[in-house]
Amino acid sequence: MHGDFDFSVLLDSLPFLWTGLQFTLKLTIVAMLGGIALGTLLALARLSPIAPLASAASWYVNIMRSIPLVMVILWFFLVIPLLTGTPMGAENSALVTFTLFEAAFYCEIMRAGIQSVPRGQVAAGYAIGFTYGQNMRLVILPQAFRNMLPVLLTQTIVLFQDTSLVYAIGAKDLLKAAEIAGKNYNRPVEMVIFVALIYFMICYSLSFVVKRLQQRFAIKR
Repeated sequence: MHGDFDFSVLLDSLPFLWTGLQFTLKLTIVAMLGGIALGTLLALARLSPIAPLASAASWYVNIMRSIPLVMVILWFFLVIPLLTGTPMGAENSALVTFTLFEAAFYCEIMRAGIQSVPRGQVAAGYAIGFTYGQNMRLVILPQAFRNMLPVLLTQTIVLFQDTSLVYAIGAKDLLKAAEIAGKNYNRPVEMVIFVALIYFMICYSLSFVVKRLQQRFAIKR
């Protein structure tokens, strides 16, 4: 019966939960790094004077930001295999989906960061002979990343929370591992509570880091 809590089963379920947490962290890190890289390229495209390139990037960002993430996850998992004839698997589908989806949000963050760099520094880079690529790589992007680091980390916290949506396609993340362990030990409530505490501790820790970074950057400015 579920009338009394029994958290003794948590010790036996830790190896299984750790496997789920590993995939959750892997998905977060891959989607963050891939999303920032692709998002930066999209931001540069959106700011490009080449109209077709800017328009294509704008369409991509606006479409991705207008569709619920769970629908994008299901679309990649169900539709892409039908088009290609090759199943991707839940884990691989989740990695691709989150990277492409998060890129749209990281794009807007990086675009704001690039536009926050004083025009005088951009002009100074050109004045000493930098090309557009050198100016962007050596002057603009380093400052943009620094300016937007707290916001990038905040988006990563949201990304970490959203990874639980891969539950919809059966990927073995932390939440899915908790569900299976809960069924195996007939203690679903204890598992859900324990997993909620894990999510809270990780998100709270990251939020504390973001707050400290914001204070540090505010003092430097």
